[in-house]
Amino acid sequence: MSVKKLLQKLLRYVLCLAAGLLAFAACGYTDYRLWPLDLPASAHPRIPVTALQNKQLVVPFLTPGVPVADVATFNDQLEAFLRFEYLRGREARAGHDTSRMLLAAVNTKKAPHYKIFIVTDNDLLTALPQLADLEGRNLISHYELETWSEKELSYYQQESHTFDVAYDLPTAEKLETINSSKLLPALAQFLIFKSQTDNRVVDRSDSAPQPLTREQATQLASDILDVAHFYDLPLDYFMGVGAMENDYMDVNGDLTHAVWKKRAQRGDVVLRRTRKRVMVSDYAMGTWQITRETLRAAHQLYLHDKRDYSQLPPRLRPPHELDMNNVSDAVLTTYAGLLLRDLLDHFGGDVEKAIGAYNGGVRAPNQNYASGVKTIADYARRILEHASSGDQPGAILPNANAPATTAPSTTATSTSAKPSDISQPSAACTPIVPGPAAASTGTPAPTAAPGVASTPTATTSSTAASGTPNAAASSSAPSSTATNKPNAAVPTNNCVTPAAPKLSADSAPAPTPQPKPPYRRND
Repeated sequence: MSVKKLLQKLLRYVLCLAAGLLAFAACGYTDYRLWPLDLPASAHPRIPVTALQNKQLVVPFLTPGVPVADVATFNDQLEAFLRFEYLRGREARAGHDTSRMLLAAVNTKKAPHYKIFIVTDNDLLTALPQLADLEGRNLISHYELETWSEKELSYYQQESHTFDVAYDLPTAEKLETINSSKLLPALAQFLIFKSQTDNRVVDRSDSAPQPLTREQATQLASDILDVAHFYDLPLDYFMGVGAMENDYMDVNGDLTHAVWKKRAQRGDVVLRRTRKRVMVSDYAMGTWQITRETLRAAHQLYLHDKRDYSQLPPRLRPPHELDMNNVSDAVLTTYAGLLLRDLLDHFGGDVEKAIGAYNGGVRAPNQNYASGVKTIADYARRILEHASSGDQPGAILPNANAPATTAPSTTATSTSAKPSDISQPSAACTPIVPGPAAASTGTPAPTAAPGVASTPTATTSSTAASGTPNAAASSSAPSSTATNKPNAAVPTNNCVTPAAPKLSADSAPAPTPQPKPPYRRND
């Protein structure tokens, strides 16, 4: 057989094989597309059904259950709680019911997600306009409708309530004693939250500044901690000033403000001149809204200050020569801290007067401004103490891994053990004298503190059949409390442990008041 015939035969086989495969593929595709499939029939109608309730037309949800709307999802617990409180506050000011807003931890494969839910009416005609109003006011970015069972609703209501209780409980470690390395992440998150919820940003006005990025917030938080430590400032009030002035965003304000001076100085923007005076621009600058003339006064304070500024990072150190038109935001933070420190010294440490003078001047402190700063300072202190200290709110929150059909378990953790929790040496044992059986008296179980779940203890009383040698001893022995360990054995030593003496409130020694430690940065 020649080579030519061999190639022709091989080509014919290849073409036949290709045609067969093509025909098989065509048959398979046709079979896949034309094979009859079962159409799943829905148990509920997909067309909205109208109804009359109390002589009003309603359109119930298609799926039975409690209708809810998922309006926000977060990966960070602090961010979720801040947004949750902000949404509730805005709705409360509008006169709306906020009891239907819930914050819950939803379990996922990697980590729990934190969601904000709104329980709506079972009427699409009222639920959809309510959610659209929140979306139009830029309070939520989206919403997804779903339904819950009554057990799920009860579980998430209890979980949301536990969040509120957790962030209201006092912490063991106060803001003044928390290390700055622990404060930094929570402080940066707080700065981002305040910049994102600024009224100009939420209202989407034309002059709205850009909210802080994560990098900007972290840098500003580090600067605030450094300056507060250097000048020994109350951190919460220093944060309150930044929030009241510009919500920590670097943008100039009060651009039309101007003042009269005897003569112009280097760097002044002269607006008008007369024979004896000049009018110069005095707009507020940057994050801390320091006016140009106040900045000159702050620079004079810096030149006469005797502190060792080498302890500050180089980016926070003001230059010896002031350039009014080229002052960085980091240096403005230093000037703001110096001004507040000078006002605190002027008023003898009176924080409210110093804060009021920061806005209204030494002669006429602005009390309304001081009240607003105090409100923000108290809120910032509560949030940062819970987010940064060892008493994490998540330690007493419901277990995110628990199924929605079970009640959440609430446990409490403490960073320091109480004296009663520390194991003590056992007391001397008094032998039990056999005698007639005595009736055991039960003692009430201790009551758990509010907000802390009490651990159930199974109290077992030892009973013995009459006529046995240990009957008297068993009946007279105190009831023992079973531990949580499996197969915990009841002690069988025939002795009575002396009861601890009861101390009254008057006999307990009064603790010596400790001085409040200053804010420290020792990392």
